[in-house]
Amino acid sequence: AQVWEPEQRYHFRNTQFKADTSPLLIYETHVGMSTEEEKVGSYNEFREKVLPRVKENGYNAIQIMAIQEHPYYGSFGYHVSSFFAPSSRNGTPEELRELIDTAHAMGIAVIMDIVHSHAVKNEVEGLGRMDGSYDLYFHSSPERRYHQAWDSLCFDYGKDEVLHFLLSNCKYWLDEFRFDGFRFDGVTSMIYRSHGLEESFSNYSDYYNLGQDGDAICYLTLANKLIHEVNPHAITIAEEVSGMPGLAMSTEAGGYGFDYRMAMNIPDFWIKQIKEKKDEEWYPTAIWWETTNRRADEKTISYAESHDQALVGDKTIIFRLIDADMYWYMSKLMSSSMAVDRGLALHKMIRLVTATTINGGYLNFMGNEFGHPEWIDFPREGNNWSYRYARRQWHLADDQNLKYHELGEFDREMIHLIRSVPDFQSTQLVKIWDKDNDNILAYMRDELLFVFNFHPQKSYSDYGMLVPQGKYQIILDSDDKAFGGFGLNDDSIHHFTQYDQLYASDNKGWLKLYLPARTAYVMRRT
Repeated sequence: AQVWEPEQRYHFRNTQFKADTSPLLIYETHVGMSTEEEKVGSYNEFREKVLPRVKENGYNAIQIMAIQEHPYYGSFGYHVSSFFAPSSRNGTPEELRELIDTAHAMGIAVIMDIVHSHAVKNEVEGLGRMDGSYDLYFHSSPERRYHQAWDSLCFDYGKDEVLHFLLSNCKYWLDEFRFDGFRFDGVTSMIYRSHGLEESFSNYSDYYNLGQDGDAICYLTLANKLIHEVNPHAITIAEEVSGMPGLAMSTEAGGYGFDYRMAMNIPDFWIKQIKEKKDEEWYPTAIWWETTNRRADEKTISYAESHDQALVGDKTIIFRLIDADMYWYMSKLMSSSMAVDRGLALHKMIRLVTATTINGGYLNFMGNEFGHPEWIDFPREGNNWSYRYARRQWHLADDQNLKYHELGEFDREMIHLIRSVPDFQSTQLVKIWDKDNDNILAYMRDELLFVFNFHPQKSYSDYGMLVPQGKYQIILDSDDKAFGGFGLNDDSIHHFTQYDQLYASDNKGWLKLYLPARTAYVMRRT
């Protein structure tokens, strides 16, 4: 350990920053792997090179992983040894402070991915056997102390000293570094004695069967109360897979007090669609159900994929869709392939429907917005300690001769469109049309109409759907040539609803559109 007492401490300039949560648009990041070079990136490099990208792309928050010191780089920061120490791999505490202050000056909130669900079992640099005993911070019984799946140690939240330690850790990061909140990792592991392993969670009895850890639940509730007392505008997010009720409800209403919970069902759904379903079986009713399946009293963070799906052994959405053709057909100067055309179209549609059905916020892992190739693999013996796959190849998005650039342009326009509607996440989400036989889905938010044709082959001329009467014009078209599409539609055309006496009393009319296969529109009603 090192006591950090610099001669000159960094003085924050932006002391009145308040996060924009209308909606919360999160860019999930890892400082070490954010550099283009094959090395560990620094806080300064991130501040100078990545923050401007985040701002330009329209995201209003970053979620930073691997801040707490951890001995093994390849743990992605989840095997923490020093809970109060910013990772020294990336620079000094003062440089982290400057990163956060600069983000605030850009209007970007900084959320810390905090690990209070377990600790590294190392005894030299961790909490393990700090006083010679096995249970100073952890459970006394070996069965509860050791996490079999994670090879780590589990806190005993029933001990006052552990509560003080972890609660003070939350306050420390808020006070000393001015983080705007936390994403709590591994909440499922905390609140169940089984850590949620081999549990089905198929009905409500699975949530209330004496298998829960009441001490952990108490800690999380106290943590949320403390965090919001220290900073009433702070953001707390729970990463929890079981669907435990009340997690993102206020403590006054009997909940845990989190502001949001991760919508972890959505990425699993997209993986299943790509792996198991024929293209003709991408049914709108299933897509609508999965992207809107949440409790009305809880806000969620929707996402198509996060860092989890990018790790070695798994695949990103773009890699699942395009696979090896990514290496040969992503240049605009060469002929394309059917796999690339299909993959680009679906990548845009998946992200658009996920981002525009939110009720709280949206998350994207850095690089995935432009279809970053391949996977994440940290340096290890098995890859000769290479950093090749532990970096971000930003030049791919910057090269206008590559199709990665077109995906990035679409994502930027999508995010800016969402931000153009005040309190987008709170606008009423109204299903207009879902026809599985046609693979057509349509819904409205405020004056925006979202139309998707998921069919792989059928394009429809004069496809009719009942919508509020008015004039509609396309303002975002996934098939636009600027986004790697074919440009099959004239987006300058104004579309007028056709009167139908049968629906006139409901102020509805028929809107007839040309809908190319694998295309999505966003239309504005005037």
